Amino acid sequence: MLNTIDLKGKRALITGAGSGIGRAIALRLAEEGMKLALVGRSADKLMRTAALTGRPLEMLVLPTDITTPRGIDDIMHILEGHFKGLDVLVNNAGMALNCPFEAIQEADFDRIMALNVKAPFVLCQRTLKLLRLSDCPTIINIGSVTAHQGYAGQAAYSASKHALLGLTKALAREVSGEGIRVHMISPGGVYTDMIAIARPDLSPEGMIQPEEVAELAAYLVAHRGNAVVDEIRLHRAAKEPFQ
Repeated sequence: MLNTIDLKGKRALITGAGSGIGRAIALRLAEEGMKLALVGRSADKLMRTAALTGRPLEMLVLPTDITTPRGIDDIMHILEGHFKGLDVLVNNAGMALNCPFEAIQEADFDRIMALNVKAPFVLCQRTLKLLRLSDCPTIINIGSVTAHQGYAGQAAYSASKHALLGLTKALAREVSGEGIRVHMISPGGVYTDMIAIARPDLSPEGMIQPEEVAELAAYLVAHRGNAVVDEIRLHRAAKEPFQ
């Protein structure tokens, strides 16, 4: 049976909320009346997201680096101290790398794995104690079609998203008995600033818009049926559906 949740007043943490998919999800969840903690590296971008919600004074803006222990500690301080808990975690922050396999530097590989895999892992682990106290605990990881399909020049990015998919599937089964939903949205080509920089050869025409991913995220948060166990793929016909 589908259980629809009233999201007004519920608390969500969104990483990478300064632009693209993260900003779109923040705006969509704000429409539902949720309290949001917006996390990212750029204070200016986060403030812009907060302003676009139309409720800037109700948004918590936290510019920090989630790949560092200090960044994670800052987040937990906000959640435990100001929010007094958490209902929804959205692991959206990520970086792309368009580079031939043999040219990938070890430092670049470490950087992409730290942000795309380790940071979501640590945030999931640290916030579980708070999610267990919620009546609608949900984790949404933003993945990519590259977790399933290989594209030239995307070895490091694909590896990171494949790892995130494995994490999502294992965690979803481990905590499902506690009522915690863990989902991964794996979109194809989403036109964001990150993609415009990483793949300037791609045209926005025909690509998925961030708002479409946000709508799906909002649905997963508000509807707690059993139809989706761990993953949703969002595709649109494109020459190369990179996200």
